[in-house]
Amino acid sequence: MRTIDAPTIIRTKRDGGTLSEQAIDWVIDAYTHGGVAEEQMSALLMAIFLRGMTAGETARWTAAMVASGERFDFTDLHRDGRPLALVDKHSTGGVGDKITIPLLPVVMACGAAVPQASGRGLGHTGGTLDKLESIPGFTAELSKNQIRQQLCDIGAAIFAAGELAPADRKTYALRDITSTVDSMPLIASSVMSKKLAEGARALVLDVKVGRGAFLKTEPEARELARTMVDLGKANGIPTRALLTAMDRPLGRTVGNAVEVVESIEVLAGGGPDDVVALTLALATEMLDAAGIDDVDPAETLRDGSAMDRFRQLVAAQGGDLSQPLPVGASSETVTAPRGGIMGDIDAMGVAMAAWRLGAGRAQPGEPVQSGAGVRIHRSPGEPVTAGEALFTLYTDTPDRITDAMAELDGAWRIGDDAPADSPLIIDRVG
Repeated sequence: MRTIDAPTIIRTKRDGGTLSEQAIDWVIDAYTHGGVAEEQMSALLMAIFLRGMTAGETARWTAAMVASGERFDFTDLHRDGRPLALVDKHSTGGVGDKITIPLLPVVMACGAAVPQASGRGLGHTGGTLDKLESIPGFTAELSKNQIRQQLCDIGAAIFAAGELAPADRKTYALRDITSTVDSMPLIASSVMSKKLAEGARALVLDVKVGRGAFLKTEPEARELARTMVDLGKANGIPTRALLTAMDRPLGRTVGNAVEVVESIEVLAGGGPDDVVALTLALATEMLDAAGIDDVDPAETLRDGSAMDRFRQLVAAQGGDLSQPLPVGASSETVTAPRGGIMGDIDAMGVAMAAWRLGAGRAQPGEPVQSGAGVRIHRSPGEPVTAGEALFTLYTDTPDRITDAMAELDGAWRIGDDAPADSPLIIDRVG
């Protein structure tokens, strides 16, 4: 058998060749444990970015990243004498995408169990953990025993990925600084390696497409959705995806604590229509994937059972909902210069404003401001009167406001006619 080495692997992919399963296994393991230099993995990632990978290579790359760390197995867990119906959801990230926060309690209240490895945000897309950690005392640093106990007792645990797919954590950080993030096989394997390792038995994906999404066009989003669905199924995990629109912000808040507040409004039976609609659509998919078809997820919002589950989940992870959520000490309000109809709001402009205010981070590990963010007072299509509030910006750092206002400038308009409606859910894959 020929000796496998990093230069040969890099050269093979540089020249458009196909990497063998043995080569992929070796390079992922060696890089994880320090046997492949950062410069060599950077070169390989760039070669993959430029040359792509076959479906077989992508599947093996994903499997090797799963094998780089621990893989949770919760199949022995039972509740009320029955095996847990384990299902999870993943979003590719958007603006105002707080859906996980109301979604998990809805699914819990319907009888499924959700082991969710979540992440922190980088750049303009906020991370679920950043949002939930704005709740005083909340922690996502859970032991495996605590995850197992929560799944049995209340039906969910939201935890930092930790030692799940450590190869992905290393390669993701390297991709971010070498401009190799935008690679379809690398995106798909990054998402799916963590999800395959976390112990769910079925998976629903929310693949965002539009101005405020990672993927701007429908063909790109569809390709990514199909790749991830196929990876899930190839690994024995029934997987399906919804393509959802991300040209406008989702809901009326973008940030951390402000999104938690809006999520609680949804759980209380209110909240923005689009957040409610997407929550229920994804819940329906998750329950179907888990084999639960005799419950109405909307009823959990009406009868308060989803709110009860949210309170249980937060309390189990140290959070105290009796304490006020943080709000930025400094604020600025954008008012309407004229009356009319609120036109389209550019999701990316709002996202960048929230990022400038301190709601996001530019480098991994940077702190975020829990109280920073943007509240949207008028959604597209709503009537506007001159002088009324359109947006309120919050931050603990007043000198950030000028740059945030500049990002927001040009990201909205007031017209005489309502903007064209566009579907929230574009298609279903899988």
